[in-house]
Amino acid sequence: MTTTKSATVLGATGLVGKSLTQQLLNDERYHQITVLVRKPLSVSMFHDPLKKLVPVVIDFEQLQDYQGYFTVDHVYCCLGTTIKQAGSQKAFRRVDFEFVHVAAQLARAQRASGFVWISSVGADAKSSNFYLRVKGELENAILTMPQLKHAAAVRPSLLVGDREDVRTAEQLGIKVGKVIAPLMLGPLKKYRPIEAADVAQQMIGLQHF
Repeated sequence: MTTTKSATVLGATGLVGKSLTQQLLNDERYHQITVLVRKPLSVSMFHDPLKKLVPVVIDFEQLQDYQGYFTVDHVYCCLGTTIKQAGSQKAFRRVDFEFVHVAAQLARAQRASGFVWISSVGADAKSSNFYLRVKGELENAILTMPQLKHAAAVRPSLLVGDREDVRTAEQLGIKVGKVIAPLMLGPLKKYRPIEAADVAQQMIGLQHF
């Protein structure tokens, strides 16, 4: 008899999170997908004929109070914002560093067998760029965390997909990136724009089954 897995997803309504959650629902290796969200999901957001999806509305400011939802095989963290959306560097760090770090700690405490999250190409704790510095600091904090099994980060470049929010600068970067992508070879290949669905697939591939 095949043993199926359970997973918890944070950030299931974002660009990568949506694709990831749907891929998990379609994956016969999983029998239950818990998604932690800020507000109730639209019934049309996901195709879930086997009723695997368990949406749970939580207060992310009190994420540590929901540790029971991390008693799963795999935890996927797709949380992320922009400085513009967050309103300040401090608010950005709260989401992109603190929330993700707490999620990793909860995954460790509940002995999840895998924790995968989204970082960024160019992440570097010593970077002069605030965004990349925060991403790098988070990688260092999680990857050196004792007793956290199979922690891994994906490091995408610009994400391609249908967003609800309009990010003008990012959209321009994607358009330019698509044009020059064929020229981005060797070490530059990692900077090519990437489909959100491909990032989600990479995340699943990093888990241990």
